[in-house]
Amino acid sequence: MSHFTQVQTRMVDADYLMAACRDLGYQCDRGQLEIRGYQGARMAVEIRMRANAGFDIGFRKQGDCYDMVADWWWGIRGINKEALLGQLTQRYAYHATRAQLAQQGFDLISETRESDGRLHLVLRRFA
Repeated sequence: MSHFTQVQTRMVDADYLMAACRDLGYQCDRGQLEIRGYQGARMAVEIRMRANAGFDIGFRKQGDCYDMVADWWWGIRGINKEALLGQLTQRYAYHATRAQLAQQGFDLISETRESDGRLHLVLRRFA
């Protein structure tokens, strides 16, 4: 019996998703991979994020977006899936925003984190 849970995300770009995982201190791999669940159950994923005790968190493309999948019942311990998704979403948005602004010719001048967790970016573009 599989205990894998899929959580929908709005993340569409694998590079930004992997950068977000690394920002949070996780090692991740990309390719045709598998994650392991309870009693040896396995699920195919495109991105595997190393979690704990041999159990991993994976991301699978579903339509245009990636779903986050893992055995949250028996395998993943000490990681709250809602909190993780929120942190990943914030870091993903950061990388997507920086890339889009760089394409438009903006340079990052400074970056500060507010006490409530918000980021303040100062950018500059010369005409």
